[in-house]
Amino acid sequence: MWRQFLRWCLASLVFLLVGLGVQPAAWAATYQIKMGADNGMLAFQPAQLTIQRGDTVEWLNNKLPPHNVVFSSVPNGDKALAEKLSHQALVYKPGDSFSITFGPDLPPGTYTYYCTPHRGAGMQGKIIVQG
Repeated sequence: MWRQFLRWCLASLVFLLVGLGVQPAAWAATYQIKMGADNGMLAFQPAQLTIQRGDTVEWLNNKLPPHNVVFSSVPNGDKALAEKLSHQALVYKPGDSFSITFGPDLPPGTYTYYCTPHRGAGMQGKIIVQG
């Protein structure tokens, strides 16, 4: 009897959290964006990614280094946030990476970024964070 009650309570809690839009860390996903496409193009692969709040994005140095990630626009035009999220340091070694978790403290919306050395070649990307 108690086991059934506890299962019911746990199931109710999960449905409540999902209904409120709460995403426990255990449900968060990690996505990878390659810096330098597999085919040798100066591009982020994928160039656009849609994630949920709480998810983590890892940028992996893949081809044609050096690369970095500089955010040019974020929701609400918050320049301080764009600077905080940016990884200005160049990554040279293939296989090196860095990550950003788009946690609940960050607003949902569109985050655009570019690679400083290859911006003129069109190396830019977009992350859409859904709330």
